[in-house]
Amino acid sequence: MILSLSLSHSHACEPSRFFRKHSSFVGHGESASPFGVRSCKIRLMKWRNSSLRSSSAAATVMALMTDPNYFEVGRFVGSYGFMNITSYSSFQTEGMSTYDRVQEVDKLRVQNVGEGQVKIRMYEGRVIQGRLKGTNVLFKVYPGRTTGGSESDLMAANELASHASLQEDPRNICENIQFLLGAFETITGEQWLAFRNDGKFSAADYAKFASENISKGLSNSLPIFGLGQNWKARRYFVIKLLNGAMNGLAYMHENDRLHQSLGPSSVVMNTVIERDAAVLVPRLRDLAFSVDIRYSAIGDGPLSQDLWHRATSAGAFAPFEKRAFAIADDIYEAGFLFAFLAFVPFCEAGIIDGISLQRLLESTFRLDLSSVREYCIADDQLAEAVKFLDLGNGAGWELLQAMLNPDYKQRPIAQAVLTHRFMTGAVL
Repeated sequence: MILSLSLSHSHACEPSRFFRKHSSFVGHGESASPFGVRSCKIRLMKWRNSSLRSSSAAATVMALMTDPNYFEVGRFVGSYGFMNITSYSSFQTEGMSTYDRVQEVDKLRVQNVGEGQVKIRMYEGRVIQGRLKGTNVLFKVYPGRTTGGSESDLMAANELASHASLQEDPRNICENIQFLLGAFETITGEQWLAFRNDGKFSAADYAKFASENISKGLSNSLPIFGLGQNWKARRYFVIKLLNGAMNGLAYMHENDRLHQSLGPSSVVMNTVIERDAAVLVPRLRDLAFSVDIRYSAIGDGPLSQDLWHRATSAGAFAPFEKRAFAIADDIYEAGFLFAFLAFVPFCEAGIIDGISLQRLLESTFRLDLSSVREYCIADDQLAEAVKFLDLGNGAGWELLQAMLNPDYKQRPIAQAVLTHRFMTGAVL
C-alpha cells in the first residue's frame, strides 16, 4: 500500500544506472468549466494510514490531505514511462590487463535502452476544501498492481516516504523541491499523489522549445513562447536553472536523501520565458527512486540494490564509503543534466539529444572533456554550446569534468558545485 514506508515487497525491479522519462502529452481543448468537461470530484476511498512505521514521517504525513473529497480532478495533462538506460560510470584501466581493459571499454560502448512497465498519468486539479482551498494541484497517478506490478507500489511508497522526510520540518522547506500536498489510494489500487502545481513544463521541455526556436530563427519563423536568440539571456537563464536544480539536490543530500533519477524531465519550472529569469524557480520532482543514505539504511531498500552493488564493485565496502559513492553517483547524474542544458538549448533542433550526448561523452570520449571540446569546436552546429562552456576561461568545461570524473572519489559534493564560479554566474 502507498503508506507502507517499509517497502516490504520481495520481488522488486532493480533500476538500471539511469532512469529517464519519455512523455506523451496531449493538447488541452477549451471547455466551459475551469477544469474542463471531464472535471469530477474524487469520491473513491480514503487513504489508509494504519501502516506508517516511522513516527517522524508519520507526523508529516498526518499533515497531508489524505481525504480525496478535498480535491477536484481537472483535465488530463499527459503520461510518461521510465526508460532504463544502462550506463557505466567507473571507467578505470590503470593496472588492468589488456583483456580486462577491452572488457571495460565494451561496457562503455554498450548501452541498452528499454521501456519500463510503469506508466504514470498526470492530471491538473485543485483543492476544494480546507485552508488550502483554491490551491492548484498536479496529480501524479501510479497504476494499480494489476497494471503496474509490485514495482508501481514500491515507487509510489518510496516517493511518498521521500517527500515526507524532506518536508518534516515546516520551518526548513526547500523551494527547489516539488511540494507534496496529499495522497490517497483508490478502490482500483491506483496511488494518487497530489503536488502543488508550480509549473507544468520541465527542463526538457524548455530545452526543446529553445532548440526549436533556433531553427525557427534561421527560417525566419515566429519563435515559440517569445524565446529569441539572445545568447546572453539564454546563458543567464540556463545557469539559474542549473543553480536551482543543484540547490535542491544539495538540500536532499544534506537531509540524507539521494535523487537517483535526476535528468531534464525531473526538473519542473514555473516559467520557460527567458526574459522572466528573475522569477524562475526550478524544482526537483520524481523521487520514486530516491534512496535513504542514513548510515542505518545503507545497503537496504529493494529499489536501491543496484546502487549498492555498484558501490561494492567500485571498492566501497564500509558504510561511509558506500555513502560517499552514492552521493557521488547523484553528482554524476547531475553532470549529465548540466551537459544536456549546456548543449541542447544552444543547438538547432535535432542536432543532439540526451541519449546521444551521453553516448558521446561516455562511450566515444570516455569522459575526457578536453577531447570532447576539441571535437565540438570542429562542428559549427555546436559553436554556441562551446562558447557557453568556455565562459570564464573554460569554467564550464572544468566543472563538467569534475562532476563526470571517472573516479567517484574525485567528484565534488553538491555544495561545492553550487559555489563554483560557473554555477554562481560570476563568469557572465
